Amino acid sequence: MSSFAEKMIRWQESYGRHHLPWQNIRDPYVIWVSEVMLQQTQVTTVIPYYLRFLQRFPDLNSLASASLDEVLAQWSGLGYYSRGRNLHRTAQLIVRDHQGIFPEKVEVICQLPGVGRSTAAAIAVFAYGARCAILDGNVKRILARCFGIERYPGERKIEALLWQKAQELLPEQGEKDVNGGIEAYTQALMDLGATVCTRIKPKCAICPLQSDCTAFRNDAVGRLPAPKPRKPMPERETVLLMLMAQGKILLEKRPARGIWGGLWCLPEMPVSENAIEYCARHFGMEVQPLPPRIPSFVHIFTHFRLRIHPHPLQLNLSSSATTGDHIGVERMWTTLADALTVAIPAPVAKLLNMAVASRNA
Repeated sequence: MSSFAEKMIRWQESYGRHHLPWQNIRDPYVIWVSEVMLQQTQVTTVIPYYLRFLQRFPDLNSLASASLDEVLAQWSGLGYYSRGRNLHRTAQLIVRDHQGIFPEKVEVICQLPGVGRSTAAAIAVFAYGARCAILDGNVKRILARCFGIERYPGERKIEALLWQKAQELLPEQGEKDVNGGIEAYTQALMDLGATVCTRIKPKCAICPLQSDCTAFRNDAVGRLPAPKPRKPMPERETVLLMLMAQGKILLEKRPARGIWGGLWCLPEMPVSENAIEYCARHFGMEVQPLPPRIPSFVHIFTHFRLRIHPHPLQLNLSSSATTGDHIGVERMWTTLADALTVAIPAPVAKLLNMAVASRNA
């Protein structure tokens, strides 16, 4: 076994995390759910969503047979909603193409929707004990610092180099396992990156790799790994219409693809439009502004900033609060309380909670 792998395994035994709800389980379904949720999301955020999700969908068949609305309602607030859509689609594919049995080979797992090479490897390691290398953001940071890899890890050549290094560092196949072997080693990488070799304020003094770390020796921990070359983040603007009628609010379902795909949302309007004219033209409704005016705010996505201008409106009594399917868009009137229980994006939940608070004030 390499010195690197042995140090990691022994460190994990004493200092790693051992009581996460998805640990010490061989069920590939629950491991898959946890690994997908952990993509770009911290453990502390994931845990309550993971527990609620498994309570509602305890196995692959229950997830496959659920509606997408039910799945996204459980996902609401966790962000990156394509992950929830991919979980649902994958469950149905496994039921259809694999007789409901989660595949074992990493090459097959990697082909599932929303499962990349590193996630597939993690599932194969923890569910089946496969000897596979992972390379998530934490591992890239550890390797870049330890081996002094200077350039941005997202570059194709640098990422290929990191994959090669990750493969070389695996515990040697056939050698007697040390305290869990490949599973302990993989967990150690995740734990070290999450708790010691962190992006900001790493705890180098307690790192098991300190004596081997090129960045530590060269006082380069703060600049490695190299950050992604920055481009100005574009900002977009939109108006979200908060249409109220008889204590209910109008929601519409977003298209399956794109921002907030498949979620229920407040109707969206270009900032250049007049809200009263827009509602008359698109919804056939007569409306008037509803005080108080809610200030605009910014919601940050991965690749752009969205400035949201909330616009509360009251449906006139002479107008009809129809639901209907207008120009192919599914809409519904619902109470504020019920609206908060369906699959809605975080900014909409924020606005609905503000509306509830103002009503109760």
